[in-house]
Amino acid sequence: MAGMKVWYDREGDVLEVTFEDAPAAMEEIADDVFERRTRDGRIIGFTVLNFSKHDRDQLTLPLAITAKAAS
Repeated sequence: MAGMKVWYDREGDVLEVTFEDAPAAMEEIADDVFERRTRDGRIIGFTVLNFSKHDRDQLTLPLAITAKAAS
């Protein structure tokens, strides 16, 4: 794992956070909030659309992140 990556596109007003680079599907879990989940169910990132319109003090990301076991 290369570490967490955070990307913000000001023009598109999109925040993307990736914990791991791997093939994944996106699923909307709240208004404008999407999680990236692998086929085996691991959450490897999330995306927030219209980020500047959200009250960042109140923005809740309903994600359940678990630590990856050391190999």
